[in-house]
Amino acid sequence: MATIDLSPLYRSSIGFDRMARLLDSAMRAEGNGAGGYPPYNIEVIGENRYAITVAVAGFSDNELSIEVENGILKIQGRKEEQGEEPQYLHKGIGFRSFERKFNLADHVEVKGAKMENGLLTIGLEKIIPEAMKPKKIEIGTSLNLLEDSAK
Repeated sequence: MATIDLSPLYRSSIGFDRMARLLDSAMRAEGNGAGGYPPYNIEVIGENRYAITVAVAGFSDNELSIEVENGILKIQGRKEEQGEEPQYLHKGIGFRSFERKFNLADHVEVKGAKMENGLLTIGLEKIIPEAMKPKKIEIGTSLNLLEDSAK
């Protein structure tokens, strides 16, 4: 695995701490095989709308939890203990507990979640605040501010 030295970024940039942490954590996660269970899809539904679908076969709604904190979406699955373990000839369905995290961009909000056919789907939407949207400035014949300062 290749390593990337991010120290020049830390020396010459202010306010990009979150991006550097994301790069660091992505490089660490890639090396330890954290991407396997449970499998998931990230889908673009429309402009500024997304869905994350996680395969959670064998989990019920009360064994799953979804939380958002500091721009991180965390999905956890905890299997309840079931007394005596069945005897399997082949066990290919993973019922093990899991925790999956997704970093959300600024202004991305979780709109809801649904469980259907062993798939947990979480709806996300990027809501751009009015102050950040582009504004059209009309060109007029006079500008009172400039006329007042000239007096």
